[in-house]
Amino acid sequence: MIPLLIDGHLDLSMNAIEWNRDLTRPLEEIREREAGMSDRPDRGNGVVSLEEMRRGRIGVCIATFIARYSFPGHPQPGWSSPEIAWSITRAQRAWYESMEERNQLRIIKTRAELDQYCAAWREGRESEVSNRIGIVLSLEGADSILSWRHLEQVVDEGLRAIGPAHYGPGVYAPGTGSEGGLTPRGRELLKAMERLNVTLDVTHLTDEAFWESLDLFSGNVWASHNNVRSLVPEQRQLSDDQIRALAERDAVIGAVLDAWMLVPNWERGVTRPEERGVALRHVADHIDAVCQLLGTVRHSAIGSDLDGGFGREQAPCDLSSIADLQRLDELLEQRGYSDDDRRAIFYENWQRCLRRTLGA
Repeated sequence: MIPLLIDGHLDLSMNAIEWNRDLTRPLEEIREREAGMSDRPDRGNGVVSLEEMRRGRIGVCIATFIARYSFPGHPQPGWSSPEIAWSITRAQRAWYESMEERNQLRIIKTRAELDQYCAAWREGRESEVSNRIGIVLSLEGADSILSWRHLEQVVDEGLRAIGPAHYGPGVYAPGTGSEGGLTPRGRELLKAMERLNVTLDVTHLTDEAFWESLDLFSGNVWASHNNVRSLVPEQRQLSDDQIRALAERDAVIGAVLDAWMLVPNWERGVTRPEERGVALRHVADHIDAVCQLLGTVRHSAIGSDLDGGFGREQAPCDLSSIADLQRLDELLEQRGYSDDDRRAIFYENWQRCLRRTLGA
């Protein structure tokens, strides 16, 4: 087992606030409480709890706020105004604070704090940080940012990364399933992010918005949860040229475990993982594809997105809990990845990239 795993993308507060999941409870209890519920397709199928994260040595993660504005006619569900979306992210922030008070999580704001948490978990001294999981805050989809004053407020509170888009048209940028480039407000957002040393997460950007963003933004960049388009030809994935461009910026690309991004021709809501044999080896395929394309492990990592609106019904069939991410260690070793390589993929690459966005 690798002693530390940094997960580059987990929607913890969304699960708590919108799914009403008490992530402090055992995983089986969370599933049992949802037995018979049908309001969401992943009810009773969750794989994430804080206990399971600890068991899998996921001592640090990038944890999100997320609240999409869905204007009339928007193709995706969401909140009816940006002000409501802002309020939802406020509730999500309050949950993270309550988890800090209960010694479950710790919002990491500085490099020293990051290094402290990484060292404690890596060296088996997690009791020194009260077994808390360290989290770096990120905003997935920027629709809830009402003004630059609101942006400055959340940065002061610890927000360190923003993905301008999510699914469909957005206030700042079009996202997955859409076309086009940044909106005028989106271009202003990038300027403000650069001024505030906020990292740009290119996940969910359209191809046009991706290239436009890299041209306009000179700050820290990462792709928190993306797979490889050459293996699964979808807009949501990264092309080889995009992967090369990210490597030139010393970015990290987190491999995602959503089954429709692991194998081609997946029909969401219909295809089952066991029918297609979707397994953790497919995650290793995408990690390996990035490493082979670039000739280095420096830019590969994990951004699982587990319980990001899906559970066991749309995850590798040999994964029952987020702790099973540790099985990637053996799969990568079998492919010839050295101990140093696997440590880089599991935590060192994310730690390097995170240090750039955290203040001294």
